Amino acid sequence: FLWRGLSLNPNYVPSPLVGKPMPEFSLPSVADPATVVGAADIKGRVALVNVWGTWCVECRHEHEFLLELARAGVPIYGLNVRDERDSALRWLTVLGNPYVDSGFDPEGKAAVDWGVTGAPETFLIGAQGDILHKHISPLTRQIWRRDFLPLIEGQCREIDCPFLAAASR
Repeated sequence: FLWRGLSLNPNYVPSPLVGKPMPEFSLPSVADPATVVGAADIKGRVALVNVWGTWCVECRHEHEFLLELARAGVPIYGLNVRDERDSALRWLTVLGNPYVDSGFDPEGKAAVDWGVTGAPETFLIGAQGDILHKHISPLTRQIWRRDFLPLIEGQCREIDCPFLAAASR
């Protein structure tokens, strides 16, 4: 058992949500509390939902790669959990904002519906609003190419994904 355990990926935690519709949610935006961010904004396109917080050291490690993906046109929606709005706004101002928009979830209630165990976590959402993949830990170029791109390419055969060529580099 020990030998087998050594070959397992500690970052792989199966999610019962993969293959199912993303949870319905409606949250105030980090940037503008009068604006609502929710599942309706994401449906109809291939997109990422990235769970982050300013308290999360690993979120800082993945942030530059998220900015690269955003510059390539990948739509990324944030789920800012258990944070303070002022800290989140400062983070996005100083480090850059890769998000189309980011929902503010200070008590982590929406995060529970998503099955979030910590941050960072990144979900790949299909055009029909279903969760295609869940990744726990910082998103890197290697993980993007290995785990996300093949699923995105499959989705983009069915719908137009203008970001695909740039995001494949």
